Parts: sequence; structure tokens; C-alpha cells
Amino acid sequence: MNSKNQEPSPICYIMNVEAAIFKEEKWLLIKRSEKEKYGGGFISFVGGKVDKMEEESDILEKTLIREIYEEVGIEVEEEMTYVNSSLFFAVEEPVVDIVFLCKYKSGRAYCKSPDEVAKVYWMTIEEVINHSSIPIWLKRNIMLADSIRQSLS
Repeated sequence: MNSKNQEPSPICYIMNVEAAIFKEEKWLLIKRSEKEKYGGGFISFVGGKVDKMEEESDILEKTLIREIYEEVGIEVEEEMTYVNSSLFFAVEEPVVDIVFLCKYKSGRAYCKSPDEVAKVYWMTIEEVINHSSIPIWLKRNIMLADSIRQSLS
């Protein structure tokens, strides 16, 4: 409580979901558009923030399926596997980021939303690890997702 005996204001987090999508020995990554408010120009997984929605179940998974289709035009299976979660700050706003391993279903990945996606890559894990522009946290997430993928095979 503060000096006026008021309850402290709650901390509000942005919820962000990302997809680790594996197909034919390669991982789907994107280069975020320079127009993006957060992470413009960064190489990342496909994903986005959870919008305000009506009460419903599986909100993280539904958000991710929508984001994948809107950004790169492909479909993934509804069943997803949790990889990990982390906290980071984007322009002083706390963001909880949740990564899911997703099974590719159909479509050809392309820059469907150029305001969000500047480039689409399919990369092997070796290419990801050796790529100098890929952030270390993304390399760790791909290695973790790959380990989980192999354990499920």
C-alpha cells in the first residue's frame, strides 16, 4: 500500500505468443517489418500479442493460429506443445512471451502482411545457430523447441 492507504495498482502485462514451426528439417522464421512498434527489423518466430477477446478457452492457441495465418498465410494444427515462457520489456511495458511448438498443416509461407513481415525464412537449426543476426534468445528457443520436437517423435 502507498502512503494514502490505497491498494497498489496492479501490474498489467502484454501477453505475446510465438510459434516454433518445423517443416522438412527447417524452422520458419520471419524478419519483422521496420514499421513494427516492437522489434522492427528483428528476426523472430511468427506470433503476436493477445488481443482483448470475449471469454473463451484456448485463447493463446487461437491467437497464435490467427497470427500465423494473418502474417504468413499458413495453417498449423490446433494441437500445440508448450516450449517456454519469458518476460521482457518493450518500451517499458512488461511482456510475457509464450512459445509453442506448432505442427505445420498447409499453405506456402509468404509475407502476407508486409506491415508486419518483411521477409520469410525456412532455416535449419545449424543455419539458425550460425546466423549472426539472430538474437541469442531465439537461438535458445529453437534449440529447446527442437529438443522437445525430437522427444515427441
